[in-house]
Amino acid sequence: MDANDGGSGAPHEPNTSGEARTEAGAATGAGAETPPVKDVAPGPRAEFPSPDPGPPAEPGSPSPGLPADPTSPVARPWPRTGVAALSPRYQIGAALALAVVAVAVCVHVGMVFLHVAPSNTVTKAHGKAIDEWIYPEFEQNWKLFAPNPLQQNIAVQVRAQVRTGDGGSRTTGWYDLSAQDGRAIDGNLLPSHTQQNELRRAWDFFTATHSNDNRSVGIRGALSETYLRHIVVLRMERGGAAGDGGVVERVQIRSQTTNVTPPKWSDEKVSMNPVYRELPWWSVPDGETEGGAR
Repeated sequence: MDANDGGSGAPHEPNTSGEARTEAGAATGAGAETPPVKDVAPGPRAEFPSPDPGPPAEPGSPSPGLPADPTSPVARPWPRTGVAALSPRYQIGAALALAVVAVAVCVHVGMVFLHVAPSNTVTKAHGKAIDEWIYPEFEQNWKLFAPNPLQQNIAVQVRAQVRTGDGGSRTTGWYDLSAQDGRAIDGNLLPSHTQQNELRRAWDFFTATHSNDNRSVGIRGALSETYLRHIVVLRMERGGAAGDGGVVERVQIRSQTTNVTPPKWSDEKVSMNPVYRELPWWSVPDGETEGGAR
């Protein structure tokens, strides 16, 4: 038996002659001759490393080695916004405008600070310029510092002239309205704004618009008088000062100012005698005590 027979037990020898063996007649038909094949010496086999696949690509991302899609937002440059989007000439103009605004803000803050600050060398030298900048648009009604805090207790008191129900007239004693507010606030965790500030602010409003002889010094003088009168008349009505059938015809207001006692370690000597400032009698308009002040 030939060694090339396809028997199950015939050993197969490797083809070392380099000839390509084909079955006769497989492609050219029976009896066709197979063209000779030249012997080629086997050369060394080139070894190429397998490419690194890298991390898995995200859906929609371009394949490795392919150019990015020019229509993709990732491929387009980031758009410029704000001042950076302007041309160089307009960028310079915007920078100058911002610088002017910054300087104006700094000047304004400095003027306001000097206006509310205590008297100093700068305010003495340039006080007129500071006032021209501040008044009237930027006027401040508060002080930043208190080098001389209030050291007095001021109480507002009132008395009334009442027309009684039988046609007579009587004058009440002095009612200390500030003391009434103080008792309402003492021990109250949530005192009302009326108890704390209404009477005090009304008196401050009056003294700011009147001279020491109680003459009005501004266009708001009459308004401050009316406001203060309304408050004291309402307090008198609620306190029952007029009595049954009585009507308050006139009121008189005064302030009692007492110095605060200095501390023990101070050698300051002050008078503890109260000082009074009495206002003239004010007539109460008809109907004001019967609901007009409420």
